[in-house]
Amino acid sequence: MAQKVIPHPKPEKAKHFIRAWRKYRRLTQEQLAERIEMTSGAISQLENGIINYTQPTLEAIAYALNCEPGDLLSRDPRTDDAVHDLRSILAKASATDQQKALRIIREMLGTGTDG
Repeated sequence: MAQKVIPHPKPEKAKHFIRAWRKYRRLTQEQLAERIEMTSGAISQLENGIINYTQPTLEAIAYALNCEPGDLLSRDPRTDDAVHDLRSILAKASATDQQKALRIIREMLGTGTDG
């Protein structure tokens, strides 16, 4: 009787925002590759999860993109810092103050107070 072979699952792709940061800084893969002495093909493979990053590569990319290595792993640059700050402030406010703030924001945006 033949032994059943169980294939090993593929390792999960490392989640990162390298592509988003590169585009946010308006760089092509070629331009980023040139800044960190990699090939554009390697940048493409990294962004598509075909290869994983190393800590030195992550640090080089962060330096080239003028951000922190942690930003590349945890923060989408398309999320405005003001929105992030506002969420942090509102999270610390009482429910009553949150409702007041939302009412003011809605009035500022002209969307009314219903919602």
